[in-house]
Amino acid sequence: MNDASSNTALAGIRVLDLSTRFGFYTGKLFADMGADVVLVEQPGGCALRDEAPFLGSQAGTSLGIPFNYLNTSKRGISLDLTQTADLAVFRELAAVADLIIEDGPPGTLRRLGIDHEQLVARNAALVLTSITPFGQSGPYAQFAATDLTLLALGGFLNMMGYPDGPPTQAYGNQAVAIGCMFAAVGSMMAVLAAQVDGVGQRVDVAIHECVTMAIENAAQFYDLAGVVRKRFAGEMRHAGTGVFECCDGYVYLFAGGMGAARFWNNLVRWLQEEDVAGSQVLSEPRWTDSRFMDSGEAKSIFDEIFPSFCARWRKEDLYHESQRRNVPLCPINDVEDVLNNAQMRHRGLFVGVPHERFGEEILMPGVPFHLSASPGRIAHRAPELGEHNDLVLAEWGVRHTRSRSAVEGRGA
Repeated sequence: MNDASSNTALAGIRVLDLSTRFGFYTGKLFADMGADVVLVEQPGGCALRDEAPFLGSQAGTSLGIPFNYLNTSKRGISLDLTQTADLAVFRELAAVADLIIEDGPPGTLRRLGIDHEQLVARNAALVLTSITPFGQSGPYAQFAATDLTLLALGGFLNMMGYPDGPPTQAYGNQAVAIGCMFAAVGSMMAVLAAQVDGVGQRVDVAIHECVTMAIENAAQFYDLAGVVRKRFAGEMRHAGTGVFECCDGYVYLFAGGMGAARFWNNLVRWLQEEDVAGSQVLSEPRWTDSRFMDSGEAKSIFDEIFPSFCARWRKEDLYHESQRRNVPLCPINDVEDVLNNAQMRHRGLFVGVPHERFGEEILMPGVPFHLSASPGRIAHRAPELGEHNDLVLAEWGVRHTRSRSAVEGRGA
């Protein structure tokens, strides 16, 4: 079974992960919390294995960084689900599983003869989670999509970037990550419900809808005020807010505007103690008027005062001083800053995961939440293709033998 200790939160839960594109992170969240998650791949392996960037320079050898991050703590088997023998094996595995995760186009499992209705005939408590761009129903259900198109159609992309330029996609597959997190929550609720009433459910996750949840109160702004919220990025929406340059990078300041007015006097006092040119004007009564703070005049005046002060500082030093003075300011960290951050180091977010074939540990984020009595952890590296074929089938009590194509799959 999974190498995680028996006191992990999800120890004893069995998961079959059929992900090929979208669902890997959902399975990872279960696996890192102790569930026995088995990644089921076709002979030859999933395309994510060889997706750049790579560990070292070994392209095309299952050393793609995305695959090795998204499949930690899972075990791996290979099955050719187009073959009768392997379908029989899968049905036996499903008969003792708690959860199946799949991300194929709607109807894929039905065409294979292993849809939820057929599988629950043998395992009434089985939960099937389907993660697709637009869900199992509706006019878009059969449409293909990328992370970028899902961000766009969900409304989130319109709010990303600078107001005087086109929308800008955030780094990585953010839409897919959002969908997978919602899928993990829905799956866990369905598994818990099945443990109570013995009835397994179909969890239908549309990434498109999950992305729309990320636009927070934008829908309410339109509903109540007829306002379409748009991107503003580092723009100074009010005097005392926005992105400003330091001597070694950038910081974000939020000391003006309706929600941050109580911090304004702290900032002004700081600037005056530092003898910043022009800062005396910021004590005038008009700076307590939110309408003035929103005006172009106020923003222009502030923009002549604060940047010169900010440019004297290193962003980390400016951040700590602002915290001491109760001024809401934070550094805009790059990856190096994040890895070296004292808080991250104290909490132990980044862990080294040994990888024999790569020859050294891979540094990656561990479990981003701490359970006091049943903590999660990355139990081991991502599996080689078919690495645990015989072990999983024996432990899960499967009697059928696999097809030759699965046995001869790469790495099996």
